[in-house]
Amino acid sequence: MRVLIAVTHLLGAGHLTRAAAIARALTEHGHEATLVSGGRPTAILRDGGYRLVQLPPVQGRVDDLSTLRDPDGREVGPGYLGRRRALLLGTLAERRPDVLVTELFPFGRRSLGEEFTALVEAAHRLRPRPLVASSVRDILVAPEKPEKVRRAHRILADLYDAVLVHGDPALVSLEASWPAADGIGALIRYTGYIDAEAEPEPGPELGEILVSGGSSDAAMPLYEAALGAASRVPGRSWRLLVGRGVSEAAFARLLAAAPGNVTLERARPDFRDLMARCGLFVGQAGYNTAVDLLAARPRAVLVPFEAGHETEQRLRAEKLAERGLAAVVPEAELSAERLATSVAAALRRPRPEPVAISRDGARRTAEILAELAGSRR
Repeated sequence: MRVLIAVTHLLGAGHLTRAAAIARALTEHGHEATLVSGGRPTAILRDGGYRLVQLPPVQGRVDDLSTLRDPDGREVGPGYLGRRRALLLGTLAERRPDVLVTELFPFGRRSLGEEFTALVEAAHRLRPRPLVASSVRDILVAPEKPEKVRRAHRILADLYDAVLVHGDPALVSLEASWPAADGIGALIRYTGYIDAEAEPEPGPELGEILVSGGSSDAAMPLYEAALGAASRVPGRSWRLLVGRGVSEAAFARLLAAAPGNVTLERARPDFRDLMARCGLFVGQAGYNTAVDLLAARPRAVLVPFEAGHETEQRLRAEKLAERGLAAVVPEAELSAERLATSVAAALRRPRPEPVAISRDGARRTAEILAELAGSRR
């Protein structure tokens, strides 16, 4: 089975991480996977046995995801987007996949709607026509205007065969964030969460407070509050892991402001092992962070990203809190004092117990696509 996955990440690398994990799982199951990435190149795309096609990259900004920019921050024009589309459609024509997967579209990526629509419509003209599936995380951000929801549902009804939801309804169902019952329920297949990392290495608890905000600079308010909180909790060692999306200048400012009980460094490949052995984890509530929490089970305080009317992380953090896996500090309430108080309270609680939430989503996605493609022959 030949599978083409189209993904463009605009801020953090969570979307790309899931897509790459699916591509690797497909390869491990003996299928031919091609991953077409339209975001900034990243080390996440390590050799996984799949074919990688890099489009001219685009990115967004924390305060503006609708304006597409090149790696230098310049707004891209029709010519730039045209080169992306030509390479994308050329790859489709060359690979002639049995399955086409679009990551997030048509639920999101409306700024790239013409590009994704052209890809799916071109797939429908192939003979035999490939199976077309949308790949989405556990929680979506529904548009404020109902017409945009209806448009997404029309595209799904006309052009898609399945919606792969990379989550587990035991934690949160898609209906909690998107009106999925409105005509698309029959398309939905839950895969479980996609966990691209190995299980953490066992070891004694080290007691330090570990802070991480993912790969982008959207976590700068969290890092700054954490440095202030560390001064208020002097009896504990703190370790701040800062993503590569934070500039060297901003990193230097954080380093200069760090009190003596703080170690500040760039993100590390043994992050999950550190999380499993820390006394407490402080972070945002992105998809990959949630998966790490399910695997490592540290005490946790989550400060979900909520800028620009984002609701995804707040809902995920609240669902984790309902299961006793974290405490939540809303972003609007974030301050050094508030964070220090929450950290002190969380340190008095026991570590969470294991929960029965599936993290086998990459393998299940490969199996579901093979089953759906096989049923059409």
